[in-house]
Amino acid sequence: MNAVEVVAAGFLLLGAGFFTAGTVGLVRFPDPHTQLHALTKADNLGLGLVTIGLALASASPWIAAKLLLIWGLALAAATTAAHLIADHLDRAGRG
Repeated sequence: MNAVEVVAAGFLLLGAGFFTAGTVGLVRFPDPHTQLHALTKADNLGLGLVTIGLALASASPWIAAKLLLIWGLALAAATTAAHLIADHLDRAGRG
């Protein structure tokens, strides 16, 4: 393994750790707002780290650019979904 592959593997493992932390936050936190916060923040960072690791391991810059675009779109979708869920919880009186 060369140095780039080692760094890429480190990013992938770190990203998996953030995914695990987000899942633990979802299960352990008491109310829906803190669960939502833990899940979206940790998962967005985890996806970013996994994306960076995959981009480093990819064969071409075009693939890396597509991966980063996917991450950006996932960030926008997660932000919108979290806002809609929190707004619904507030309107339902569960917030």
